[in-house]
Amino acid sequence: MKIVPAVLTDKPEELEKMVRQAERFCDLVQIDIMDGIFVPSKSISAADLSRVKTNLELEIHLMVVDPSAYAEPFKRAGASRIVFHYESKEDPASAIKNIRALGMQAGIAINPETPVSEVERYFNDIDVLLFLSVNPGFYGSKFIPEVCDKARALIGRPGRPAVAMDGGLKSDNILMIKEAGVDLACVGSGVYGKGDPAENYRLLTGKLG
Repeated sequence: MKIVPAVLTDKPEELEKMVRQAERFCDLVQIDIMDGIFVPSKSISAADLSRVKTNLELEIHLMVVDPSAYAEPFKRAGASRIVFHYESKEDPASAIKNIRALGMQAGIAINPETPVSEVERYFNDIDVLLFLSVNPGFYGSKFIPEVCDKARALIGRPGRPAVAMDGGLKSDNILMIKEAGVDLACVGSGVYGKGDPAENYRLLTGKLG
């Protein structure tokens, strides 16, 4: 399982600081994007990200109402993968098509209450299925352990996309996440909270053996 730092901020200067910190210890970060409608909070924009030049691979987690409107601006800002919410207002097939037309990987995120059966028909068309293990939109939200059951049900399933989990992941539950068969563990405050992010990342990866 790979630890992926998750960057969530509404301040351009904080965005650059967090990206520069991540450059010291990883090769992939997830940037959380919120429109203030799909979730109450609002984050940085594609224009903000475009001013941060980095060699990191950038995955964009869109918590927005209209994912396709964000795809091209974030492609120009350096993104290689867009993950959008099934619960957004856009038809998922249309969003996937628009993302792929720009040469990017596509992923679907689902909120804790959304069953996997709702998105199974898209498995052949996406690269990542992201399970939200908190109610989305805020750093430090409480982890919902029952979401691990969703991931566990996909272990060994042929043709499934990579499985990611995001929300409330920390040192005291990271092994549970791994044992649930998760491929990508997106960690926000567990990396960028208290202490040095590089050391927090090292301690998390060290727990995985």
